[in-house]
Amino acid sequence: MRPVNNELKNKIESFLQTHMDLMGSPATEQQIELAEETLSTRFNEQYVEFIKLFGGSYAGIGLHAFQNGALIGKATVTELTTRFRERYKTQHYSQLNDAYVISDDGSGNPVIMNPAGEIFLYLHEEDELELLYPSLNDLLNQTFS
Repeated sequence: MRPVNNELKNKIESFLQTHMDLMGSPATEQQIELAEETLSTRFNEQYVEFIKLFGGSYAGIGLHAFQNGALIGKATVTELTTRFRERYKTQHYSQLNDAYVISDDGSGNPVIMNPAGEIFLYLHEEDELELLYPSLNDLLNQTFS
C-alpha cells in the first residue's frame, strides 16, 4: 500500500481548514493500539496515516476515528465496530474477517474497511456486501482530485 502523497495531503488539509467542523483531532499511537487490541485487528496503514493527520474527518465520506469533526459524529471506530459485530452475523463474508467500521451511508448501512484496505458497504437489510473502493487512497483521490 502506498502512503497518501503530499499533493493529496495538501488538498485534504486545505479543504479541512476551510471546513473545520469536518476535521477531527489527530489520533495518537496509544488510541490506535488500544482500539486494535480491543477489536482484535490491525488497522490498514493508509487509514492509520489519515487518522494520525486528520482524526475523524471528511474524506468523501465521514471517516470515524476517536475524536471526530463536529459534523462527523461522536461515535468512535471502536464503538461503531463493536455495535456492528453485536448486531450482524457476517462470518460468511471472509473479506470482513478482522474488519472495522469507519463510517455509514446515512441509511444505517456500515462502511467497513478490512486490514487489506478494501472499503465495503454492508447492506444490512439484504445481507449483501458491495466493494466501494480498493483502498483509502482511491477514495481520497476520487474525492479530492
